[in-house]
Amino acid sequence: MRGKDKSSLRSGFTTGACATAAAAAACQSLLTGQTVEHIRICLPNGQTPIFAIEEQERGCDWCRAAVRKDAGDDPDVTHHALIIVTLRRLSDRMGIVIKAGEGVGTVRREGLPVAVGQPAINPVPRRMMTEVLEGLAAEHGVPANFEVVISVPGGAKLAKKTWNPRLGIEGGISILGTTGIVKPYSCAAWITSIHRGIDVANAGGADHVIASTGSQSEKAAQRFYGLPDWVMLDMGDFVGGLLKYYRRHPRPFLTIAGGFGKLSKLAEGAMDLHSARSAVDFAALGRIAATVSGDQEKGHKVAEANTAMQALDIGGKELAHAVAMKAVKVVSEFLNDDNVSVEVMIFDRSGEMAARFSHVKFPDGHG
Repeated sequence: MRGKDKSSLRSGFTTGACATAAAAAACQSLLTGQTVEHIRICLPNGQTPIFAIEEQERGCDWCRAAVRKDAGDDPDVTHHALIIVTLRRLSDRMGIVIKAGEGVGTVRREGLPVAVGQPAINPVPRRMMTEVLEGLAAEHGVPANFEVVISVPGGAKLAKKTWNPRLGIEGGISILGTTGIVKPYSCAAWITSIHRGIDVANAGGADHVIASTGSQSEKAAQRFYGLPDWVMLDMGDFVGGLLKYYRRHPRPFLTIAGGFGKLSKLAEGAMDLHSARSAVDFAALGRIAATVSGDQEKGHKVAEANTAMQALDIGGKELAHAVAMKAVKVVSEFLNDDNVSVEVMIFDRSGEMAARFSHVKFPDGHG
């Protein structure tokens, strides 16, 4: 997809939208006794898409319908997952009861928008399903008393590729969505996951949170401190998304871990570390190298490097240390909180620590 015009990329649908469509089809089939091949639902953003019903089965007081998730051109691990809803009539006054079936996770840690012990089905999808079922029940003159069981075959395996395990969601994926639409290559889903990770750390009373640019630096930093998964934040390139939320929901100690190239961008003030949106400033690295080494020739060689790793090879650990110091200053000034200590850990291509610098702050503002 590299180089493809973003405007030509195809949007898709959230797991919440697919579950709502499957619930609507199951309900309509149960109430009419007819097979439903396509169903139209209204999304929170006002769109009214039509979903194809891939599978359907019906008994005397229940119906099962399935929708195949289409995430469009977004690289979503749940793309093409089958979202199945089994709808069953309940006794009067029981209302609508939504449950997790196979492949849908259960919340086991505080800090998420769903209570501990409840199915990992977020508030908006719950509301969408409730509204569409109440509407269909009213249309057919029957009470809206239904059990709704959402299943995703293979969901437990898919969940291992998501944030769910570290957020304390066990047994499967989450049923998510706020608008019902998945925007291709959107930063929003990733940044939302970072926010939920901070919420979980806050709810658990964590003193120390580690945010990493990638899996190698995350594993190295986690191994260094011996911290549990639930305080580890996979921030990727979205350091700005991390820091903006962290500023409003701080914990006492924040470590940012990553490779030399990405964190050298942070040291120059970049808040999006993706290669398409920020670049390594080799001239700046050259000036830093010359200053810390007292060697203008070394500084010139760093400035002429072809890659960040080559610059690190030339500048060595003293360059990495200076970059870590500068990155800590950028983060500390952004957070502007005398009660938050900031650390930056830089790792080389082999996963070895090239630099580690922290600015420990104290309540009186002196660090």
